[in-house]
Amino acid sequence: MTNRLTCSSPTLLTSIFPLPRGHKQFASFSRIENSLSCCLTFLYIYIVFVIYIVIPFICRSKEKVQVKKMDMDLSPKFPATFVETEDGGYYNWAAADSPVLREAKVAAGKLVLKPRGFALPHYADCSKVGYVLEGKCGVGLTTPASNTKEKMAFIGIKKGDIIPIPCASVSWWYNYGDSDVVIVFLADATNAYVAGEITYFLLTGPLGHLHAFSLESIAKTYQITLQNAQKLTSNQKGLLLIKLNQEQAKTIPKPNEELLNIYTQNINGSLPDVEVHNGGNFTTLKPSKFPFLEQVGLNVSRLVLETNATRAPWYASDPQVVYVVKGSGEVQIVGLQGKLVLNTKVETGQLFVVPKLFMVAISAEENGLELISIVTSTRAMMGEMGSKNSVLNTIPSILQVSLNVSSELNQQFIEMMETGTIVVPPMNLY
Repeated sequence: MTNRLTCSSPTLLTSIFPLPRGHKQFASFSRIENSLSCCLTFLYIYIVFVIYIVIPFICRSKEKVQVKKMDMDLSPKFPATFVETEDGGYYNWAAADSPVLREAKVAAGKLVLKPRGFALPHYADCSKVGYVLEGKCGVGLTTPASNTKEKMAFIGIKKGDIIPIPCASVSWWYNYGDSDVVIVFLADATNAYVAGEITYFLLTGPLGHLHAFSLESIAKTYQITLQNAQKLTSNQKGLLLIKLNQEQAKTIPKPNEELLNIYTQNINGSLPDVEVHNGGNFTTLKPSKFPFLEQVGLNVSRLVLETNATRAPWYASDPQVVYVVKGSGEVQIVGLQGKLVLNTKVETGQLFVVPKLFMVAISAEENGLELISIVTSTRAMMGEMGSKNSVLNTIPSILQVSLNVSSELNQQFIEMMETGTIVVPPMNLY
């Protein structure tokens, strides 16, 4: 009898109960042993195949996806026309034209209202902020601020104002001024129906919810006759934007000025975080300064660069959406593996996206440059490359080793960081 008992196999059985070599039972055990050996060999080959072929292939595929994202087109874009009438228009940046919107889960649009132009009541699937580029108008908003009991607010907004619009809140917009109103919307599209775009849900008009329900349902809901239900659902012929006549315009209430500081903030008139002579200024709005921003979960920034000034490189832990308000300049973005993924000119009316953790630097041309932007989190971490808050401003010896430079150059570099700012005035490099 053998001294090794490893498993209940034919070898074990025949060692305990020896059989003649010609016995048919011995042959049966041999066949079982051979089959088991083949199975174990096949299993071994399969495991080796998975470890050395399948898993590396999957990893390479994921790397290719990452490289594809890294190589994504980040070039600035103008909006496309969504709807345009004599009363105004709405223009949007489509994800089909800018795939980075879909990847970064952000969206943007622009509203233009002519005098007495009226945007029908609606809500959207994205939280967003509106920035008034031109003119003034009234905004009806159903979402109350934390420190007011008003269920419906009618707020007046003007050039430079920021107004947050929380997801699913109903709003309507009316231009009570004498000139066009232009508002750009920057949104977090994390939960959007169409990735990278804002989807609007109208309440009235041919595309509205009231029009879609049966007359019986409307009559029962509001306890009115079918005839009146027909009027409620069918009288409004405008799709999105209409123009009020003189009599209708007189019925629109005046904005409530007491609510201005609750629902809106004028970022153009706010005290800058950084202001540099001949360089420009940089202003941020956060919930600590503007509590209603917490309702949309966004931070808003405004950058103004004077002629040939530069915004030092920086990055954010969340995606950034940037709209060019005025002027022109150069944008450089560095992405994965230290690759320069964008180096191009931007101009008035264009929009570009900075993916999370990508680093961006901006320089103005002769006419200067003005930008408005959002970060899709109120708690985003920001990393600066310039100024005393630079992420490189660390222990001198660590910095010198990291850069592999002389102690003299290292010390000069540290001194320039300590005295520098994130907004840099023009300088002669030669």
